[in-house]
Amino acid sequence: MGAKTALLAYMDAEGPSALRPTVAADRERTEALVRRLYPGWEIADAAACELGEATYPPEGTAYVGSFPGMDIVCDRHWMGDFPTRLAQYLIDASAGRRMVVHWMHSVVDFFAFAVWEDGRLVRSLSLSPDNGIVEDIGERFPFEAPYWAGEHPVKRIPGWPVQGPYPLPFHPLELGEEALRTFFGFVLEGRPVPADIDASAVELRGFRLKDPQGPDPVVRQAAIAAAVARMGPPRRFGFAPDGSMVEIDSR
Repeated sequence: MGAKTALLAYMDAEGPSALRPTVAADRERTEALVRRLYPGWEIADAAACELGEATYPPEGTAYVGSFPGMDIVCDRHWMGDFPTRLAQYLIDASAGRRMVVHWMHSVVDFFAFAVWEDGRLVRSLSLSPDNGIVEDIGERFPFEAPYWAGEHPVKRIPGWPVQGPYPLPFHPLELGEEALRTFFGFVLEGRPVPADIDASAVELRGFRLKDPQGPDPVVRQAAIAAAVARMGPPRRFGFAPDGSMVEIDSR
């Protein structure tokens, strides 16, 4: 699975059905939302993007849309291991509405989501196989029940090296896809159902953002490049005729 998300949304009771391909985002309300959520930031227009491709934008870019019943923001800036540590002003902006964050990263099998109702936290979950369950707060939603009950165990991959029991009762990304459908009405890599929204037909506006109090992007990129340079050579794997996974000698 290769799905990644960095979603924040303010919802009315209508919920996921607010994201209808036939309804365009309101331009003025979208711009007002960006100004409210990024006070004091430098903001410039960027290319628009369809929702299915916008869920994990490049650093310094946000995709935003204000629709009847839902305001949705895709931005990696707020991601972290603890949804409950989200900036309070973002939570305050949810007064009278439901607020949902949905964060998912396929490289480390990380998934987190949290829900506030009228500014009150009702559920927060954050987990990955490396860190275990970081947060598990509030009453679990019905869509979670089969996963916690052991109905979706992680199956071993034949031939995969250093393979022990999966440290969680389910794969975080599988639950993440179910949460994505529940709150936003679409999936990225799960099997679609007829009621799912066509995320490729929903367009979000793009914005380039710069936090005047944030780190210098040039310095940050240099640090990332240095970290990559310290990594060892990549390892490649393929499937043998019997279906097992074997390492490919790339010499």
